[in-house]
Amino acid sequence: HLKAPVLQAHAQGLPERLLAVLPFQLTGAQQRVCAEIAADLARPVPMHRLLQGDVGSGKTVVAALAAAVAMDAGWQCALMAPTEILAEQHFRKLVDWLAPLGIKVAWLTGSLKAKVKREQLAAVASGEAQLVVGTHAVIQDQVEFAKLGLALIDEQHRFGVAQRLQLRSKLQSRDLEPHLLMMSATPIPRTLAMTYLADLEVSTIDELPPGRTPVLTKVFAESRRDEVVARIRDEAAQGRQVYWVCPLIEESETLDLRHATQAHAELGAALPGCTVGLLHGRMKPAEKAAV
Repeated sequence: HLKAPVLQAHAQGLPERLLAVLPFQLTGAQQRVCAEIAADLARPVPMHRLLQGDVGSGKTVVAALAAAVAMDAGWQCALMAPTEILAEQHFRKLVDWLAPLGIKVAWLTGSLKAKVKREQLAAVASGEAQLVVGTHAVIQDQVEFAKLGLALIDEQHRFGVAQRLQLRSKLQSRDLEPHLLMMSATPIPRTLAMTYLADLEVSTIDELPPGRTPVLTKVFAESRRDEVVARIRDEAAQGRQVYWVCPLIEESETLDLRHATQAHAELGAALPGCTVGLLHGRMKPAEKAAV
């Protein structure tokens, strides 16, 4: 049987202190999910749980509270996201919440300069950094954790099984495995297969925080594309913003840009007077940030 560290919050009361500094109250669904996760972390068996909920349902704060339990018990946490932009969003939020409580958060991505990377790696290896946030760079060979107790994976369907195994191998001590919490806003068939075959528990956040407008989803046939563009024109005229997402053709980091650049040109032509930005994976981080 696989064994994992028993993670129970200690005297420092880090989860309680985190709840106290948050500028909002948890919803009932978030509280329920946090309790499910805490119960798993307190067992000597590796947690293997999927946290699913719509965008905006508050998965990051649940992950932060799970991390607080692990850090309170004296263990490190790693949070991985598939892209640098996503990882950075998590990093900023977590630093805002955890830095005031004296938690050091390290940042690891492929684009770090050598000197900065060395400093971050040293902080992770010494245990000074209790939480490490980043992209796949977090599981590279040169990354050594002092004691990794909990791994959090965002948009889990973008991480291969091999990458998850690599992360699990980061805890070399005493035949223990880290607990694993995976997050996704898109419940997917492969996840269902994992649930069926690989004892994956599922926690669902099924209510949105107060003040969030319900999401309305509509499907349009390609033949009605002009109507969609007209609707965008109306929204933009009222000062609102619109996101147009182009699908990836291949599942890799070297994105198929043709679709995005083509859509960018078409929308630019169809929407005179609108500023149409373009964002894709091959742009430099500074260009992305500017857009």
